[in-house]
Amino acid sequence: MTELTELTAEALVDGYRTGGFSPVDATRAVLRRIEEVDPAVNAFVRLDAESALAQAEASAERWRRGEPQGLVDGVPVSVKDILLMRGGPTLRGSRTVRAEGAWDEDAPSVARLREHGAVFVGRTTTPEFGWKGVTDSPLSGVTRNPYDVSRTSGGSSGGSAAAVALGAGPLSLGTDGGGSVRIPAAFCGIFGLKPTYGRVPLYPASAFGTLAHVGPMTRDAADAALMMDVITGADWRDWSQLGPVEGGFRDGLSGGVRGLRVAFSPSFGGQVAVRPAVAAATRKAVEGLAGLGAYVEEADPDVTDPVEAFHTLWFSGAARVTQNLSPAQRALLDPGLREICAQGSGYSALAYLAAVDVRAELGRRMGRFHSTYDLLVTPTLPLTAFEAGVEVPKGSGLRRWTGWTPFTYPFNLTQQPAATVPVGVDADGLPVGLQIVGARHADALVLRAAHSLYEAGIAGIPAPTLA
Repeated sequence: MTELTELTAEALVDGYRTGGFSPVDATRAVLRRIEEVDPAVNAFVRLDAESALAQAEASAERWRRGEPQGLVDGVPVSVKDILLMRGGPTLRGSRTVRAEGAWDEDAPSVARLREHGAVFVGRTTTPEFGWKGVTDSPLSGVTRNPYDVSRTSGGSSGGSAAAVALGAGPLSLGTDGGGSVRIPAAFCGIFGLKPTYGRVPLYPASAFGTLAHVGPMTRDAADAALMMDVITGADWRDWSQLGPVEGGFRDGLSGGVRGLRVAFSPSFGGQVAVRPAVAAATRKAVEGLAGLGAYVEEADPDVTDPVEAFHTLWFSGAARVTQNLSPAQRALLDPGLREICAQGSGYSALAYLAAVDVRAELGRRMGRFHSTYDLLVTPTLPLTAFEAGVEVPKGSGLRRWTGWTPFTYPFNLTQQPAATVPVGVDADGLPVGLQIVGARHADALVLRAAHSLYEAGIAGIPAPTLA
Protein backbone atom coordinates (compact mmCIF):
# COMPACT_ATOMS: atom_id res chain seq x y z
CA MET A 1 0.00 0.00 0.00
CA THR A 2 2.61 2.55 -1.01
CA GLU A 3 -0.18 5.07 -1.73
CA LEU A 4 -0.68 5.30 2.04
CA THR A 5 2.55 7.30 2.18
CA GLU A 6 0.85 10.02 0.14
CA LEU A 7 -1.95 10.58 2.66
CA THR A 8 -2.14 13.31 5.25
CA ALA A 9 -2.47 12.49 8.93
CA GLU A 10 -6.13 13.51 8.81
CA ALA A 11 -6.75 11.11 5.92
CA LEU A 12 -4.98 8.29 7.74
CA VAL A 13 -7.12 8.78 10.84
CA ASP A 14 -10.25 8.80 8.69
CA GLY A 15 -9.11 5.53 7.09
CA TYR A 16 -8.50 3.92 10.47
CA ARG A 17 -11.94 5.05 11.63
CA THR A 18 -13.74 3.60 8.63
CA GLY A 19 -11.64 0.43 8.51
CA GLY A 20 -10.22 1.08 5.06
CA PHE A 21 -6.74 0.30 6.33
CA SER A 22 -4.94 0.01 9.64
CA PRO A 23 -2.07 1.70 11.45
CA VAL A 24 0.00 -1.40 10.70
CA ASP A 25 -0.62 -0.95 6.97
CA ALA A 26 0.39 2.70 7.15
CA THR A 27 3.47 2.07 9.28
CA ARG A 28 4.71 -0.72 7.03
CA ALA A 29 4.23 1.54 3.99
CA VAL A 30 6.19 4.34 5.64
CA LEU A 31 9.01 2.04 6.69
CA ARG A 32 9.25 0.71 3.12
CA ARG A 33 9.29 4.27 1.82
CA ILE A 34 12.14 5.19 4.16
CA GLU A 35 14.09 2.16 2.97
CA GLU A 36 13.57 3.32 -0.65
CA VAL A 37 14.43 7.00 -0.35
CA ASP A 38 16.67 7.55 2.65
CA PRO A 39 19.90 6.36 1.01
CA ALA A 40 19.53 9.26 -1.44
CA VAL A 41 18.65 12.03 1.03
CA ASN A 42 19.90 10.93 4.47
CA ALA A 43 16.86 12.20 6.39
CA PHE A 44 17.09 9.76 9.31
CA VAL A 45 19.81 9.25 11.85
CA ARG A 46 18.06 6.32 13.53
CA LEU A 47 15.11 4.04 12.80
CA ASP A 48 13.36 1.52 15.03
CA ALA A 49 11.10 -0.53 12.78
CA GLU A 50 10.42 -3.21 15.39
CA SER A 51 9.24 -0.69 17.97
CA ALA A 52 7.21 1.23 15.38
CA LEU A 53 5.39 -1.91 14.26
CA ALA A 54 4.67 -2.85 17.88
CA GLN A 55 3.19 0.62 18.47
CA ALA A 56 1.16 0.27 15.27
CA GLU A 57 -0.19 -3.14 16.35
CA ALA A 58 -1.30 -1.67 19.67
CA SER A 59 -2.97 1.22 17.85
CA ALA A 60 -4.72 -1.13 15.44
CA GLU A 61 -6.17 -3.06 18.37
CA ARG A 62 -7.49 0.18 19.89
CA TRP A 63 -9.14 1.11 16.60
CA ARG A 64 -10.65 -2.39 16.32
CA ARG A 65 -12.23 -1.84 19.74
CA GLY A 66 -13.44 1.62 18.68
CA GLU A 67 -11.34 3.18 21.44
CA PRO A 68 -8.61 5.33 19.83
CA GLN A 69 -6.20 6.78 22.34
CA GLY A 70 -6.06 10.28 20.89
CA LEU A 71 -6.12 12.57 17.90
CA VAL A 72 -3.19 10.97 16.06
CA ASP A 73 -3.54 7.37 17.17
CA GLY A 74 -1.60 5.22 14.70
CA VAL A 75 -0.15 8.08 12.64
CA PRO A 76 3.56 7.63 11.76
CA VAL A 77 5.64 10.48 13.19
CA SER A 78 9.33 11.37 13.12
CA VAL A 79 11.23 13.50 15.63
CA LYS A 80 14.24 15.74 15.07
CA ASP A 81 17.24 14.38 16.94
CA ILE A 82 17.36 17.46 19.16
CA LEU A 83 14.29 16.61 21.24
CA LEU A 84 14.44 13.95 23.93
CA MET A 85 12.61 10.70 23.17
CA ARG A 86 12.74 7.84 25.59
CA GLY A 87 14.13 4.52 24.49
CA GLY A 88 17.22 5.76 22.68
CA PRO A 89 19.89 8.45 22.71
CA THR A 90 19.38 12.01 21.50
CA LEU A 91 22.78 12.68 19.92
CA ARG A 92 21.96 16.16 18.57
CA GLY A 93 24.14 15.67 15.52
CA SER A 94 27.30 15.63 17.61
CA ARG A 95 30.13 13.19 18.15
CA THR A 96 30.59 14.80 21.57
CA VAL A 97 27.33 13.38 22.99
CA ARG A 98 27.66 9.97 24.60
CA ALA A 99 25.04 7.42 23.57
CA GLU A 100 25.26 5.58 26.89
CA GLY A 101 22.66 6.30 29.53
CA ALA A 102 19.07 5.63 30.50
CA TRP A 103 17.42 7.93 27.93
CA ASP A 104 14.11 7.44 29.73
CA GLU A 105 12.45 10.85 29.31
CA ASP A 106 10.37 12.42 26.53
CA ALA A 107 10.42 16.10 25.64
CA PRO A 108 6.98 17.65 26.28
CA SER A 109 5.93 17.65 22.61
CA VAL A 110 7.04 14.04 22.22
CA ALA A 111 5.19 13.08 25.40
CA ARG A 112 1.97 14.65 24.11
CA LEU A 113 2.25 12.76 20.80
CA ARG A 114 2.86 9.53 22.68
CA GLU A 115 -0.21 10.16 24.85
CA HIS A 116 -2.25 10.58 21.65
CA GLY A 117 -1.09 7.25 20.24
CA ALA A 118 1.40 8.40 17.60
CA VAL A 119 3.70 5.77 16.06
CA PHE A 120 7.33 6.91 16.24
CA VAL A 121 9.27 5.65 13.24
CA GLY A 122 12.62 7.35 13.80
CA ARG A 123 14.84 10.31 14.56
CA THR A 124 15.67 12.84 11.85
CA THR A 125 18.99 14.47 11.05
CA THR A 126 20.18 17.83 12.33
CA PRO A 127 23.37 19.87 12.10
CA GLU A 128 25.38 19.76 15.29
CA PHE A 129 23.22 21.16 18.12
CA GLY A 130 20.98 22.69 15.44
CA TRP A 131 23.37 25.60 14.96
CA LYS A 132 22.91 26.48 11.27
CA GLY A 133 20.43 26.79 8.41
CA VAL A 134 21.56 23.68 6.52
CA THR A 135 21.69 20.07 7.65
CA ASP A 136 25.07 18.39 7.74
CA SER A 137 27.17 17.28 10.66
CA PRO A 138 30.35 15.36 11.48
CA LEU A 139 28.13 12.67 13.01
CA SER A 140 25.54 12.00 10.32
CA GLY A 141 26.86 13.61 7.13
CA VAL A 142 24.89 15.66 4.59
CA THR A 143 21.11 15.69 4.24
CA ARG A 144 19.91 16.40 0.70
CA ASN A 145 16.94 17.98 -1.00
CA PRO A 146 14.17 15.64 -2.26
CA TYR A 147 13.71 17.76 -5.40
CA ASP A 148 17.42 17.66 -6.33
CA VAL A 149 19.82 15.60 -4.26
CA SER A 150 22.73 17.82 -5.27
CA ARG A 151 21.04 20.62 -3.27
CA THR A 152 20.63 21.20 0.46
CA SER A 153 17.50 20.33 2.35
CA GLY A 154 18.00 23.45 4.46
CA GLY A 155 18.14 23.26 8.21
CA SER A 156 18.38 22.80 10.94
CA SER A 157 15.28 20.58 10.74
CA GLY A 158 16.35 19.36 7.31
CA GLY A 159 15.85 15.68 8.00
CA SER A 160 12.27 16.28 9.09
CA ALA A 161 11.50 18.37 6.00
CA ALA A 162 12.94 15.80 3.61
CA ALA A 163 11.10 12.98 5.38
CA VAL A 164 7.70 14.66 5.16
CA ALA A 165 8.24 15.70 1.53
CA LEU A 166 9.07 12.12 0.54
CA GLY A 167 6.19 10.41 2.31
CA ALA A 168 8.29 9.06 5.17
CA GLY A 169 5.54 9.91 7.64
CA PRO A 170 3.09 12.82 7.38
CA LEU A 171 4.06 14.47 10.67
CA SER A 172 7.43 15.51 12.07
CA LEU A 173 8.56 17.54 15.05
CA GLY A 174 11.13 20.24 14.31
CA THR A 175 12.79 23.04 16.23
CA ASP A 176 13.25 26.64 15.10
CA GLY A 177 15.74 29.08 16.64
CA GLY A 178 16.33 31.30 13.62
CA GLY A 179 14.25 29.68 10.89
CA SER A 180 15.06 26.02 11.43
CA VAL A 181 11.51 24.82 10.73
CA ARG A 182 10.69 27.37 8.03
CA ILE A 183 13.98 27.23 6.07
CA PRO A 184 13.94 23.49 5.29
CA ALA A 185 10.16 23.44 4.89
CA ALA A 186 10.50 26.14 2.20
CA PHE A 187 13.41 24.39 0.47
CA CYS A 188 11.60 21.02 0.52
CA GLY A 189 8.12 22.21 -0.46
CA ILE A 190 6.17 21.41 2.72
CA PHE A 191 4.33 23.35 5.44
CA GLY A 192 6.14 24.46 8.58
CA LEU A 193 5.03 26.53 11.56
CA LYS A 194 7.07 28.28 14.21
CA PRO A 195 4.46 28.90 16.90
CA THR A 196 4.48 31.79 19.34
CA TYR A 197 7.24 31.21 21.86
CA GLY A 198 5.90 29.18 24.80
CA ARG A 199 2.86 27.86 22.92
CA VAL A 200 4.57 24.45 22.60
CA PRO A 201 6.34 23.55 25.86
CA LEU A 202 10.05 22.81 25.64
CA TYR A 203 12.25 20.81 28.01
CA PRO A 204 15.14 20.82 28.61
CA ALA A 205 15.35 24.55 28.10
CA SER A 206 17.41 25.42 25.05
CA ALA A 207 20.84 26.96 25.52
CA PHE A 208 19.71 29.35 22.79
CA GLY A 209 17.14 30.64 25.27
CA THR A 210 13.86 32.12 24.16
CA LEU A 211 14.90 32.13 20.51
CA ALA A 212 14.16 28.40 20.33
CA HIS A 213 10.68 27.15 19.39
CA VAL A 214 9.21 23.69 18.70
CA GLY A 215 6.86 23.35 15.76
CA PRO A 216 5.04 21.01 13.36
CA MET A 217 6.34 20.08 9.91
CA THR A 218 3.56 18.64 7.77
CA ARG A 219 2.10 18.35 4.29
CA ASP A 220 -0.45 21.11 4.82
CA ALA A 221 -1.85 23.56 7.33
CA ALA A 222 -4.71 21.27 8.39
CA ASP A 223 -2.27 18.60 9.56
CA ALA A 224 -0.26 21.26 11.39
CA ALA A 225 -3.41 22.41 13.20
CA LEU A 226 -4.11 18.79 14.16
CA MET A 227 -0.58 18.44 15.46
CA MET A 228 -0.82 21.73 17.38
CA ASP A 229 -3.95 20.47 19.12
CA VAL A 230 -1.74 17.67 20.45
CA ILE A 231 1.65 19.21 21.21
CA THR A 232 0.43 22.39 22.91
CA GLY A 233 -0.70 20.41 25.94
CA ALA A 234 0.61 21.68 29.26
CA ASP A 235 3.85 20.42 30.79
CA TRP A 236 5.03 21.59 34.20
CA ARG A 237 8.71 21.22 33.21
CA ASP A 238 8.56 24.38 31.07
CA TRP A 239 8.14 27.40 33.33
CA SER A 240 7.74 29.71 30.30
CA GLN A 241 4.87 27.87 28.62
CA LEU A 242 1.76 29.84 27.75
CA GLY A 243 -1.68 29.12 29.14
CA PRO A 244 -4.28 27.07 27.28
CA VAL A 245 -5.97 28.43 24.16
CA GLU A 246 -9.72 28.71 23.73
CA GLY A 247 -11.03 25.99 21.46
CA GLY A 248 -8.76 23.99 19.16
CA PHE A 249 -6.53 24.97 16.30
CA ARG A 250 -8.52 22.78 13.91
CA ASP A 251 -11.69 24.60 14.95
CA GLY A 252 -10.11 27.89 13.87
CA LEU A 253 -9.19 26.83 10.33
CA SER A 254 -12.47 27.85 8.72
CA GLY A 255 -13.44 31.41 7.98
CA GLY A 256 -10.97 32.28 5.25
CA VAL A 257 -9.17 35.60 4.92
CA ARG A 258 -11.93 37.91 3.75
CA GLY A 259 -11.55 41.27 5.45
CA LEU A 260 -8.12 40.60 6.92
CA ARG A 261 -5.60 43.43 6.69
CA VAL A 262 -2.47 41.96 5.10
CA ALA A 263 0.85 43.70 4.54
CA PHE A 264 3.05 42.32 1.76
CA SER A 265 6.74 43.12 2.16
CA PRO A 266 8.53 41.66 -0.87
CA SER A 267 12.04 42.75 0.20
CA PHE A 268 11.87 44.46 3.61
CA GLY A 269 11.91 47.84 1.89
CA GLY A 270 14.68 46.97 -0.53
CA GLN A 271 16.99 45.60 2.17
CA VAL A 272 16.89 42.06 0.73
CA ALA A 273 17.87 41.01 -2.79
CA VAL A 274 15.25 38.42 -3.77
CA ARG A 275 15.74 36.06 -6.72
CA PRO A 276 13.33 36.86 -9.59
CA ALA A 277 11.67 33.43 -9.53
CA VAL A 278 11.03 33.73 -5.79
CA ALA A 279 9.71 37.27 -6.18
CA ALA A 280 7.35 36.22 -8.97
CA ALA A 281 5.96 33.16 -7.17
CA THR A 282 5.38 34.98 -3.90
CA ARG A 283 3.74 37.97 -5.60
CA LYS A 284 1.38 35.66 -7.50
CA ALA A 285 0.42 33.95 -4.22
CA VAL A 286 -0.23 37.31 -2.57
CA GLU A 287 -2.45 38.29 -5.49
CA GLY A 288 -4.34 35.07 -4.83
CA LEU A 289 -4.70 36.09 -1.18
CA ALA A 290 -6.26 39.36 -2.30
CA GLY A 291 -8.55 37.42 -4.62
CA LEU A 292 -9.84 35.55 -1.58
CA GLY A 293 -10.98 38.82 -0.05
CA ALA A 294 -8.03 40.00 2.04
CA TYR A 295 -7.16 43.70 2.00
CA VAL A 296 -3.58 43.53 0.77
CA GLU A 297 -1.16 46.41 0.41
CA GLU A 298 2.59 46.63 0.10
CA ALA A 299 3.97 47.80 3.41
CA ASP A 300 7.30 47.19 5.10
CA PRO A 301 7.72 46.64 8.82
CA ASP A 302 10.26 48.82 10.58
CA VAL A 303 12.92 46.10 10.56
CA THR A 304 16.45 47.43 10.52
CA ASP A 305 18.52 44.28 10.07
CA PRO A 306 19.04 42.93 13.61
CA VAL A 307 21.66 40.37 12.58
CA GLU A 308 24.37 41.55 14.97
CA ALA A 309 22.01 41.32 17.93
CA PHE A 310 20.89 37.90 16.76
CA HIS A 311 24.50 36.77 16.42
CA THR A 312 25.28 37.92 19.95
CA LEU A 313 22.41 35.87 21.35
CA TRP A 314 22.88 32.88 19.04
CA PHE A 315 26.66 32.60 19.29
CA SER A 316 26.49 33.02 23.08
CA GLY A 317 24.01 30.14 23.17
CA ALA A 318 26.35 27.98 21.10
CA ALA A 319 29.19 28.77 23.49
CA ARG A 320 26.94 27.78 26.39
CA VAL A 321 26.10 24.42 24.74
CA THR A 322 29.76 23.53 24.40
CA GLN A 323 31.31 25.22 27.42
CA ASN A 324 32.05 21.99 29.30
CA LEU A 325 33.69 20.15 26.41
CA SER A 326 37.29 19.06 26.70
CA PRO A 327 39.87 20.16 24.10
CA ALA A 328 39.67 16.69 22.58
CA GLN A 329 35.89 16.97 22.28
CA ARG A 330 36.12 20.45 20.77
CA ALA A 331 38.32 19.03 18.06
CA LEU A 332 35.36 16.82 17.04
CA LEU A 333 33.01 19.77 16.47
CA ASP A 334 31.84 21.11 13.13
CA PRO A 335 34.51 23.75 12.31
CA GLY A 336 31.87 26.43 11.75
CA LEU A 337 30.31 25.70 15.12
CA ARG A 338 33.72 25.88 16.73
CA GLU A 339 34.17 29.35 15.21
CA ILE A 340 30.94 30.80 16.49
CA CYS A 341 31.48 29.26 19.94
CA ALA A 342 34.80 31.06 20.17
CA GLN A 343 33.12 34.30 19.15
CA GLY A 344 30.20 33.77 21.51
CA SER A 345 32.42 33.09 24.51
CA GLY A 346 34.00 36.52 24.03
CA TYR A 347 30.84 38.57 24.46
CA SER A 348 30.39 40.49 27.70
CA ALA A 349 27.24 40.52 29.78
CA LEU A 350 26.71 44.11 28.71
CA ALA A 351 26.94 43.16 25.04
CA TYR A 352 24.38 40.42 25.62
CA LEU A 353 22.01 42.82 27.36
CA ALA A 354 22.44 45.34 24.56
CA ALA A 355 21.30 42.63 22.15
CA VAL A 356 18.28 42.00 24.39
CA ASP A 357 17.49 45.72 24.12
CA VAL A 358 17.59 45.50 20.31
CA ARG A 359 15.28 42.54 20.50
CA ALA A 360 12.83 44.37 22.76
CA GLU A 361 12.74 47.37 20.44
CA LEU A 362 12.11 45.16 17.42
CA GLY A 363 9.27 43.49 19.31
CA ARG A 364 7.79 46.90 20.10
CA ARG A 365 7.95 47.94 16.44
CA MET A 366 6.28 44.75 15.30
CA GLY A 367 3.59 45.18 17.94
CA ARG A 368 2.86 48.63 16.52
CA PHE A 369 2.89 47.22 12.97
CA HIS A 370 0.29 44.60 13.89
CA SER A 371 -1.98 47.27 15.33
CA THR A 372 -2.53 48.17 11.66
CA TYR A 373 -2.09 44.81 9.94
CA ASP A 374 -3.43 41.41 10.95
CA LEU A 375 -0.76 39.57 8.99
CA LEU A 376 2.58 40.20 7.33
CA VAL A 377 3.57 38.13 4.31
CA THR A 378 7.07 37.89 2.84
CA PRO A 379 9.11 35.41 0.87
CA THR A 380 10.26 32.76 3.34
CA LEU A 381 13.72 32.91 1.79
CA PRO A 382 15.16 35.11 -0.96
CA LEU A 383 16.49 32.10 -2.87
CA THR A 384 15.83 28.43 -3.55
CA ALA A 385 17.95 25.50 -2.39
CA PHE A 386 21.64 25.77 -3.21
CA GLU A 387 24.36 23.11 -3.28
CA ALA A 388 24.47 20.61 -0.43
CA GLY A 389 27.30 20.44 2.07
CA VAL A 390 28.02 24.17 2.47
CA GLU A 391 26.75 26.77 4.94
CA VAL A 392 26.31 29.53 2.35
CA PRO A 393 25.92 29.46 -1.45
CA LYS A 394 29.25 29.25 -3.22
CA GLY A 395 30.34 32.58 -4.67
CA SER A 396 27.83 34.53 -2.55
CA GLY A 397 30.48 36.26 -0.46
CA LEU A 398 28.42 35.49 2.65
CA ARG A 399 30.06 34.33 5.84
CA ARG A 400 27.27 32.80 7.92
CA TRP A 401 23.85 31.25 7.22
CA THR A 402 22.10 34.34 8.55
CA GLY A 403 23.23 36.15 5.39
CA TRP A 404 20.68 34.28 3.28
CA THR A 405 17.85 33.97 5.88
CA PRO A 406 16.94 37.65 6.49
CA PHE A 407 13.19 36.96 6.54
CA THR A 408 13.24 34.23 9.19
CA TYR A 409 15.42 35.02 12.23
CA PRO A 410 13.87 38.43 13.05
CA PHE A 411 10.68 36.64 14.10
CA ASN A 412 12.55 34.42 16.51
CA LEU A 413 13.75 37.60 18.16
CA THR A 414 10.15 38.83 18.42
CA GLN A 415 8.68 35.39 19.28
CA GLN A 416 5.87 35.80 16.73
CA PRO A 417 4.14 32.88 15.00
CA ALA A 418 5.38 32.43 11.43
CA ALA A 419 4.58 29.77 8.85
CA THR A 420 5.85 28.87 5.41
CA VAL A 421 3.65 27.53 2.61
CA PRO A 422 4.90 26.24 -0.77
CA VAL A 423 3.62 28.50 -3.57
CA GLY A 424 5.59 27.47 -6.64
CA VAL A 425 8.88 26.29 -8.07
CA ASP A 426 11.72 27.99 -9.93
CA ALA A 427 13.05 27.08 -13.38
CA ASP A 428 15.01 24.17 -11.84
CA GLY A 429 11.89 22.75 -10.19
CA LEU A 430 12.98 23.84 -6.70
CA PRO A 431 10.28 24.91 -4.22
CA VAL A 432 9.51 28.52 -3.28
CA GLY A 433 7.96 29.37 0.10
CA LEU A 434 5.71 32.22 1.22
CA GLN A 435 6.01 33.27 4.87
CA ILE A 436 2.92 34.29 6.86
CA VAL A 437 3.63 36.14 10.12
CA GLY A 438 1.12 37.03 12.82
CA ALA A 439 1.20 39.03 16.01
CA ARG A 440 2.25 37.16 19.14
CA HIS A 441 -0.43 34.64 20.14
CA ALA A 442 -2.10 34.80 16.70
CA ASP A 443 -1.10 31.23 15.80
CA ALA A 444 -4.66 30.28 14.88
CA LEU A 445 -4.92 33.21 12.47
CA VAL A 446 -1.67 32.24 10.75
CA LEU A 447 -2.93 28.67 10.36
CA ARG A 448 -6.28 29.91 9.07
CA ALA A 449 -4.68 32.09 6.40
CA ALA A 450 -2.37 29.27 5.33
CA HIS A 451 -5.27 26.82 5.19
CA SER A 452 -7.23 29.18 2.96
CA LEU A 453 -4.33 29.16 0.48
CA TYR A 454 -4.34 25.36 0.40
CA GLU A 455 -8.11 25.22 -0.02
CA ALA A 456 -7.91 27.65 -2.95
CA GLY A 457 -5.11 25.68 -4.62
CA ILE A 458 -2.69 28.59 -4.21
CA ALA A 459 -0.45 26.67 -1.79
CA GLY A 460 0.92 23.22 -2.52
CA ILE A 461 3.24 21.87 -5.20
CA PRO A 462 3.71 18.43 -6.78
CA ALA A 463 5.58 15.95 -4.61
CA PRO A 464 9.19 15.16 -5.48
CA THR A 465 9.66 12.32 -7.94
CA LEU A 466 12.64 10.72 -6.22
CA ALA A 467 12.13 6.98 -6.58
